[in-house]
Amino acid sequence: MEKKNISIRYTIFVYFTVTALAASLLITFSLYQRLSSQVSEMVMAENQSLINQVARSVESYLRTVMKLSDSLYYGAVKNADLSSESINNEITLLYDNNKDNVDNIALFTQSGTMVETVPAARLKTGLPVTEESWFKNALEKTENQHFSYPHVQYIFDNNENQYRWVVSLSRAIELTEGTSTTQGVLLVDLSYSSLEHLFDGVTTAKGGYVYLISNEGEILYHPKLQLIDSGRLQENNMTAAGYKDGTHREEFEGKQRIITVKSIGYTGWKVVGVTPKNVISLNSIKTRLFIVFLITLILSVLALINSYISSRITNPIKELEKSVGILEEGNLETPVSIGGSYEIQHLGNSIKNMAKQIRVLMDDIVAEHEAKRKQEFDTLQSQINPHFLYNTLDIIVWMIENEQKAEAVKAVTALARFFRISLSKGKSVITVRDELEHVRNYLMIQHMRFKNKFSYEIHAEESCMELTSLKLVLQPLVENAIYHGMEFMDGDGEILLNVFQKEDNLYLTVTDNGLGMTSEQVAGLFSDQVSSTSKKGSGIGVKNVNERIKLYFGAAYGLTIVSEPDEGTTITIHLPAIPYGSGLEKDERS
Repeated sequence: MEKKNISIRYTIFVYFTVTALAASLLITFSLYQRLSSQVSEMVMAENQSLINQVARSVESYLRTVMKLSDSLYYGAVKNADLSSESINNEITLLYDNNKDNVDNIALFTQSGTMVETVPAARLKTGLPVTEESWFKNALEKTENQHFSYPHVQYIFDNNENQYRWVVSLSRAIELTEGTSTTQGVLLVDLSYSSLEHLFDGVTTAKGGYVYLISNEGEILYHPKLQLIDSGRLQENNMTAAGYKDGTHREEFEGKQRIITVKSIGYTGWKVVGVTPKNVISLNSIKTRLFIVFLITLILSVLALINSYISSRITNPIKELEKSVGILEEGNLETPVSIGGSYEIQHLGNSIKNMAKQIRVLMDDIVAEHEAKRKQEFDTLQSQINPHFLYNTLDIIVWMIENEQKAEAVKAVTALARFFRISLSKGKSVITVRDELEHVRNYLMIQHMRFKNKFSYEIHAEESCMELTSLKLVLQPLVENAIYHGMEFMDGDGEILLNVFQKEDNLYLTVTDNGLGMTSEQVAGLFSDQVSSTSKKGSGIGVKNVNERIKLYFGAAYGLTIVSEPDEGTTITIHLPAIPYGSGLEKDERS
């Protein structure tokens, strides 16, 4: 009996229907999560509202003190002539109206001399007020009112107000004495207890609390400030200083916390509310344990069901996926796994047929690419041979016309040796030794023509002589050095050829002391537009050599040119260091 093909759609429908029945049990968990999230959001919203209210109270308190400062300055000090009148009554009146929040009001000159003080009687003897931070801050930024950190005010010699915790407000003011105006400092000491009063009884939740920090993270108020000062308790206040207004989650000392932050205008102080995350809960521990048990049970059942389903459906797909992965790595000969439902079997056969087609197409592309590469290389190679022959014959004609027959004979002999090696049995790849012999013959011919015009040297490491080189890569560069580099220069020219090896790289350099080139002229040598001031020489030589190297060895190799006007030129040929006879020279583009 023929086995009936079962579709993957039918298989998924049947087995995942069972899974869907079990998954319905997860609705309980989903509802719990949603309700718990709503409770959490509600608690955080209440915390934000509470922190905003505390921040408004602190801000209102600070603005009240700043208004008192303005009243003292503009109502009592600014228009008073201190040389002929006293402003003690005005300051005392303002102090009496605000003594629940204010401990001291004092007026100082720029040199630190006390002008007026209420209710303190005098300063401590020998105490440099000008060294106090609140005094310095007032004079450094005269346009602002400055609030200090909580501190003990010890500058006044008065038993009633001695050694009390205060927050000092200071500002720069103008003091008028007769016809002169000097700068001074107004000090208002706020009772720290009045600031603490704003936070009395304020908590965010069970185990939560609220504290106040400066914009730099310094703690201004904390319900457990004494424990923090003694080092028995730590607070994450420096991190809280970097929080923006709003709600944040953090982990501190291994515990998750909800942090609510609100900044206070003008001072930049921040009210920070801390709520332990475990406080935000929906049910009791027993309820949570039951939910955990139920979830564990449902997950166990689903794990068994899905394990069975996945083994029936996904195993054939996984095997097919492994085969496709091997195909992606380039192994097109790998057998394609075909199994499972009808659709998967059909897909496997399609992939198998596709792999066959890819192999055929890749073979065609490789053959086409090689043919194109051979054609391009042969075209470039054919450009340089007649060009060099033309220029060399031009030299010989010039020698004959100038009745230099002996030199012409030497030139023809050198040319014969040159082309004997240049033919190289039709090969495009020769040894470095043969390539150097090429250019040595060429230099001999040019040297006979340009007597006393230039000298040349060839230095090559012996270990490089049997490495592989393309034919006719040095001669066009030497030709450029002679015609372009030294044709119009004054004095003797020098051409230096160096051949050396570094690790797996072979370098052939041609250096001259000629006229050099600008960066634009160097760029022109690699473009289709030949930038040259001389009509002689190899106008296409540099670009030709560079393209032949890249076609034969790859884009990582080729020419680099370093040149400066009147400083000469160095052209470096970069080739792979491949021993001649390794098989590369057999792959000729014939």
